[in-house]
Amino acid sequence: MLHSWFKRKNKQKFAPEGQLIYAIGDVHGRDDLLLELMAKITADQRATAEGRPVNIVLLGDYIDRGMGSKAVVDILLGWKNSTDPGEFDVNMYFLKGNHEEAILHFLADPEFGQQWVSYGGTETLLSYGLQQPKNNEDLAAWEATARALCSAMGPQHIAFMQDLLPSVTLGDYIFVHAGLRPGKKLEQQIEQDMLWIREEFLNDTASFEKKVVHGHTAKQEPYQDHRRIGIDTGAYITGVLTAVRLETDTVSFLQTGL
Repeated sequence: MLHSWFKRKNKQKFAPEGQLIYAIGDVHGRDDLLLELMAKITADQRATAEGRPVNIVLLGDYIDRGMGSKAVVDILLGWKNSTDPGEFDVNMYFLKGNHEEAILHFLADPEFGQQWVSYGGTETLLSYGLQQPKNNEDLAAWEATARALCSAMGPQHIAFMQDLLPSVTLGDYIFVHAGLRPGKKLEQQIEQDMLWIREEFLNDTASFEKKVVHGHTAKQEPYQDHRRIGIDTGAYITGVLTAVRLETDTVSFLQTGL
């Protein structure tokens, strides 16, 4: 279902001329919702793309919290590695979220597992057929778990996490996972802020050189103002995974469960 149509007469932002953009919010282990949303995007492409190039941006946080983290990465790898152009000219961009940074942190420093499981790492371990140590303070057990996870993920899944992009710019939009640091130009932004920033970005009012499309902070409905579009709708809890559709100067949304 396509809804929430917006147009702005002042300070309009534009997608690249003659192209469509779809950006998908935080998946968090909901492989079922990811497939449902991509089916809606494909249907919308068939109805509206008319041979134009299509850009699909995934904003990160593919894992943790939901029970299908491994399945989500399998799906994304399949899309990334596909050599079949299909019926559309599609460019796909896979961004890094703070949860992807967290799993890489755990693999490099197993003691971090004590923190990781408090915000979704348990479910990711289970999706790879593993369990967290019974004693959360047992470092040796965490080291063994990290080795087991490295083996279960295999080189493809680990390389996928390592190769994720911190941001991408298309037309008048910049896509990041969490947001940007107010008061800094785009070239001054650092990855840590792109993955983790919250209140400082959300509560500021000054525009950046580009309009920011982001996830990271879950709300019941997608949000848009003059400076940002937020599309994390808490899919792992709500069952609503959101994508924003950008075409010329128009903004609309596609969602699961609607």
